[in-house]
Amino acid sequence: MSFSLENHIIEHLKNGNKEAMNLLYENYADALFGVIKKVISDDDLAQDVLQETLIKVWKKGKTYNPEKAKLFTWLYRIAYNSAIDKIRSVNNKSKKEIQIQDSNVYKLTSAGLNEDVLDIKKHLNTLEDKYKAVINALFFEGMTQQEASEKLNIPLGTIKSRLKIALRELKKIYNP
Repeated sequence: MSFSLENHIIEHLKNGNKEAMNLLYENYADALFGVIKKVISDDDLAQDVLQETLIKVWKKGKTYNPEKAKLFTWLYRIAYNSAIDKIRSVNNKSKKEIQIQDSNVYKLTSAGLNEDVLDIKKHLNTLEDKYKAVINALFFEGMTQQEASEKLNIPLGTIKSRLKIALRELKKIYNP
């Protein structure tokens, strides 16, 4: 890399000129990819980190100080740190993922269920049709109150009132 080309790239970076990105990619991408590959073995992930590195360089370009480090040293540090950050991020994400095999969510047996809840549809038949329609729409069809209002062609306030009454009536059945 010639001294004048490096100065040319630095000048473009400092001025926010987009040509700096092209020059950085043409002249440093392979070397930076090599740095990243020493930390990350997966090629696709390493390519992502290279792109992230170049974006960071672009954003921080105005802060580069040639008196503190040569351009390649500065680029090297950004690439290396980005690779380390990515590895940490991937490791943290995999630790936070839910482990289905360790979960007891799917091990629920019918012995753990309240028998009264299982027959709720039977008890719905004791309600007037107007209340039953609201309960069905909201709880069994998964609609919002607004959606139930539109589907049943009933004002939203009426949906809320009928829901309150229906729940009160069902509560009487389950808590006499």
